[in-house]
Amino acid sequence: MRLLLVGYGRMGRLVETLAAEQGDTVVARIDEDGGDWAVPADVAIDFSTAEALEGNFARYVERALPVVIGTTGWTHLAGALREQADRAGLGVVASANFSIGVNLFLVLAAQAASLMQARPEYGAWVHELHHAAKRDAPSGTAILIRDEMREAGYTHPIDVSSTRAGRIPGTHTIGFDGLSDTIELTHTARDRQGFASGALLAAHWLPGRRGWYSMADVLAVRASGR
Repeated sequence: MRLLLVGYGRMGRLVETLAAEQGDTVVARIDEDGGDWAVPADVAIDFSTAEALEGNFARYVERALPVVIGTTGWTHLAGALREQADRAGLGVVASANFSIGVNLFLVLAAQAASLMQARPEYGAWVHELHHAAKRDAPSGTAILIRDEMREAGYTHPIDVSSTRAGRIPGTHTIGFDGLSDTIELTHTARDRQGFASGALLAAHWLPGRRGWYSMADVLAVRASGR
């Protein structure tokens, strides 16, 4: 597969390394210093920035180039970009987190929320920890967890909080606290390879498809039973 890498930071470099290991070819890299947008590619993988995504997306539409979007912090643009993709018949996989483990964790979080809906005496929270350089807080994954809990029918308050320190790759916890006990579910990332592997899996799944997809579609799981 011919891949166009958009955003050549830590994630972009890791995707490139894993792509080479599985026989894919990175035909061009786009970063803040420029790059060759005209080179033929099968799929783009975008780990740029929220600020750059709107301009990048116009190029994907113009080229009819399917794209996997791992950039976070752009939920305010989601509606407009999705309309553009629909009009152009573009294939898009967008996710705040491409880790297979995290996406299975979403299923567990939604199931827990569904069970705890009938137990209002328990207070709920989502807490996430990431490295000090991560820009968005709460993380896109934390927001996704909260939204999946809501989609599962959980109507009680959910406190969402964040920690930014050191080089933490990513830890997400949901919890329910009652008078006599506490229930917690936690996903801890040991490194970023899981995110890159999931993005490549999505890139191989996407060609030939039109529409707006999530990682749940790629894995054929629905986090909230939809």
